Amino acid sequence: MTRNTEIDLEASCDCGAVQLHASGRVVSMFQCGCQNCQKTSGSGHSSVLLMPVDAVRVTGATKSFTRPADSGANFTRHFCPECGTTLYAESSRAPAFRILLAGLFAGQNDWYAPNQLIFSRSHPDWDQIESALPRYQTYRPETSA
Repeated sequence: MTRNTEIDLEASCDCGAVQLHASGRVVSMFQCGCQNCQKTSGSGHSSVLLMPVDAVRVTGATKSFTRPADSGANFTRHFCPECGTTLYAESSRAPAFRILLAGLFAGQNDWYAPNQLIFSRSHPDWDQIESALPRYQTYRPETSA
């Protein structure tokens, strides 16, 4: 499903100071149960999609916070400096992509269909995820093409 999913959507932060436009092919859709995603989402996971850098346009001032990730990469979250809404993130592990939260497109995200749960090792049992969704302790093992 992900291979053919294309979106052309506008979203904004909670206060409206920053807008985001995502247009093009969605590269991947997944759930992440890492503890950092739990903290930023206020839930037991984040619902995430990846898009190419040039498919995401942000209008308005943002602030960022960079932290080391479990993978050894640097993970940077960009958010509205007024209301704190996360707009996108990026990882030095995958610099060609922007990481977007599906919830940012609230009310217009019925196309979202995750295909895996990553960092299931820290995903709490109380947060119910579709039982048929493949789960990986960290990242899904890379396959050779």
